[in-house]
This record gives sequence, structure tokens and C-alpha cells, in this order.
Amino acid sequence: MLSEQATPVVRATLPVVGAAIGDIAELFYRRLFDARPELLRDVFNRGNQANGEQRKALAGSIAAFAGMLLEKPDARPDAMLARIANKHASLGITSDQYKIVHRHLFAAMTDVLGEALTDEVAAAWDEVYWLMANALIALEARLYQEAGVAEGEVWRCMEITERHQETPDVVSFLIRPRDGRPAGPFRPGQYVSVQVELADGAHQIRQYSLSSAPGRRDWRISVKRVRDEAGPDGEVSSWLHEHARPGDVLTVSVPFGDLVLPEGDGPLLLASAGIGNTPVLAVLDRLVSTRAGRPVVTVHADRTPADHAHREEQLALARALPDGRLHLWYESPGDEAPEAAAGRADLAGLELPEDLTAYLCGPLPFMRAVRGELLRRGVPAERIHYEVFGPDLWLGR
Repeated sequence: MLSEQATPVVRATLPVVGAAIGDIAELFYRRLFDARPELLRDVFNRGNQANGEQRKALAGSIAAFAGMLLEKPDARPDAMLARIANKHASLGITSDQYKIVHRHLFAAMTDVLGEALTDEVAAAWDEVYWLMANALIALEARLYQEAGVAEGEVWRCMEITERHQETPDVVSFLIRPRDGRPAGPFRPGQYVSVQVELADGAHQIRQYSLSSAPGRRDWRISVKRVRDEAGPDGEVSSWLHEHARPGDVLTVSVPFGDLVLPEGDGPLLLASAGIGNTPVLAVLDRLVSTRAGRPVVTVHADRTPADHAHREEQLALARALPDGRLHLWYESPGDEAPEAAAGRADLAGLELPEDLTAYLCGPLPFMRAVRGELLRRGVPAERIHYEVFGPDLWLGR
């Protein structure tokens, strides 16, 4: 909760700071990487820095957090904070790094805002920062404790046991610890970070959903090769596609992520598009293996059947549920998918169970469309959960 002194100052200056937060974030990252180049080389996603998405996500999270402190002073935005904390934990972020961020962020604010950043304004926004930072530090400490690891000590070596080409752009890997022990438990819907050493010596990290149910000897990740016509292709996905083979060893984090299968027997909507079906596969696999009888509506959209990674597996799992329904859309279904509708996913005509909990994963336009339709149909916002592959540009919404 903001103090009585800070609240009116933040309220009065939020429009000014909010309007400048993009410039502040850009300058912050420039200052941070000038002072600590190893963070860009070994922690931050260089692709997201190049395309500006990480700056947008940082700016959006700070502005959204400040707005929530003003609008709902007695409530903490746990959903937003949980997504950030899980991503930080999967990178091995430590509490002392928040001091480094604070120093460079406020230096950037001083440069951008100039005389508008008076001592009173700086003190108020310092309070905003540490409220957010300390909340994240506490959440991340709990995540590390639940994972059974010390702060930041999330990495272990895992060997690739199998590789499968699922589609032209998606390859899956089975991985397990090098000593041959089972890979260990996780919650369906969670992800792991994978760190690889690139040709220039950088150690870049990306997150990949675990795409099969827990309880097996191996974990499975499914990696879509990122191709970007406007910029460089994905560094880690390209490396994995080109170089990773059975017998190779990967540096992998323990599992994190808050988009997980909920307990109970309430109805579910699992809506995915493209490679966003990977956490859905783990959830479906778990539901089938435990003979869950809860109502489940599975929705998936893709470009073509050939682009639908793990297509036969997903269809078989969805159809194996005793109270399950499956709806498919392909932009170009062709003759091999007579069960699918042509075009983009449209939930307007679907019959949905009451009191459902929705889980969305896919490109932002897809998730916005599905979320909008669910809200129009009376599904409460707190029952609509999502996972973003990349910087969360939807923070606070």
C-alpha cells in the first residue's frame, strides 16, 4: 500500500511518468547494459531487446502496477506479479539484482523527466518501485523454496534422449538428468528455461513449456523455430533445431509457471493457437491419465493441419476425455481435416459449460479475441488465465 504522502504525488504524476515510461525504459536498458554487458549476453533475450518488446513489457508493468496501487489500494495485483515472478525464477534472478535495476532505472528517470522529477516525486516513485520489487522478491523466494533450490540456483544438466521432427518448424526433445534418474515432478502447464552457448560465447536463455504430463521418466519440450522477416531469427530455437541431438547435454532450469491445471472437477476451456498448444498437451495428458471426468472444451487454431504440432496426439487426448469436446480451425484445412472449420477461431457459436475456467495460450491477437468473446458471454475476468510466449505485453489487462 502506498503511503499517504506518496499517493497524491503518484496520482498527480502518473500521466507524465506514464507518457515518458517508454523513453525511460529504453534509456534504462541502455544504461544497464553499458554498465553490466554480461546481463545482455547471458540473461536478457537479445532478440526482445532488438525488437523493443522487453522495453514495452517493462514500461507496461510499472505503469500497470502504479495504476493498481491507486485504483485498488487494499489489493495486490497477484496475477500480474505471479507471471513476472515465475519468469524471473526461471532465469535465476536474485534479490540483489533489484538494487542494480533500481540504480539504473532512476538514473534514466532523472535524465528523461529532468526538473519534473523533484525530490518529492522521486521519493513517491521510489516507493512504487520498492513495493513492486519487494513483492516480487517475496514471491520468488517462495518459488525457490517450493522448487527446493537456493535463490537463483535453478540450473542442472539434462541429456537429450530423443528428438522428433513434429512439423517443418517444430522439433520436440525428450530430456532427463545425466545420471539417468527420472526427470522429476512438475505441474501440467509449467515451463522450463533452456540455456545454450552460442557461437559468440553468449549464454542465451529461452522458456519452453513441458508438453507432456508429469510422471514419466523424461520431460518433453517442443521448440518452434522462430523466423522473423523484420529482424534476426530466434537465436536459441535456431541453435536447438540445427545442433541439438540425442546424447547432447542441455542446461535446463527446474520448472516454473502459474498457468497450471487447477484442482477440482470444475469445467475447463483449453484454447490454443499454433505452438501455444504445448502447455495444453500436458494438461490434456494429465486429465486423460488420471481419468478425470470434468467437462473440458478444447479449442485449437492453426494455419494448416501440417503446421499443427502434435496434431494426432492432441486430437486423441481431447477425444479420450469422457466429457470432452474438441473444436478445430485451420486457415487452410484442405482435405485432410474434414472435422475442422475453415478460418480463424470463433467461439461465438460454441456451447460452453457454465462456471468454466479458461486457459488461453497463443499469439496475442488470438488470446484477445477469445478473451473478448468470453467476457461478452459473462465469464468473469478472474476465471480467464493466459500464458504469453515472450515478454508479457498484456500486463495489467
